[in-house]
Amino acid sequence: MASTNDLKNGLVLNLDGDLWSVVEFQHVKPGKGGAFVRTTLKNVLSGKVVDKTFNAGTKVDTATVDKRTMQYLYLDGEDFVFMDLDTYDQITVPAGTVGENANYLLPEAEATVATHEGVPLYIELPTSVFLEVTYTEPGLQGDRSTGGTKPATVETGATVNVPLFITTGEKIKVDTRDGRYLGRS
Repeated sequence: MASTNDLKNGLVLNLDGDLWSVVEFQHVKPGKGGAFVRTTLKNVLSGKVVDKTFNAGTKVDTATVDKRTMQYLYLDGEDFVFMDLDTYDQITVPAGTVGENANYLLPEAEATVATHEGVPLYIELPTSVFLEVTYTEPGLQGDRSTGGTKPATVETGATVNVPLFITTGEKIKVDTRDGRYLGRS
């Protein structure tokens, strides 16, 4: 248990049986009436975002979320298998939990896996990864009005928009948050 005065970004709360991560919070002391805390909460499993207001000093139930650096090993059907780098224990993470991160996940890549009571909640990848372009059309000189781009398929199967000068076989740096091309390696 914690007080609303102890809230901080990233703290996970257990409200009505669901896990909610604090995205934003603001302590408000109006001229009239009691103080309160205005929060923006994100459901850890579904990603739904809600605004919730608490009276100042109210007790809230916090959840213990264990974040560990793990190595992605292989795909087992629909599930992703990760290994804890400290204990060498393996954990299976469902494809729904990995979500869009699967587009940037290569075997032996490291990721942070967050669990609550042994259940995987989400994974966090580094902000950028290097991936090899497996296929892209050749870019033609003069085939643009400004700095043109073209789609390229990378080794994970994801499609990234790249500049026209990128060719098949090159390694590129990709932002894992939004899939943007960041440069060559």
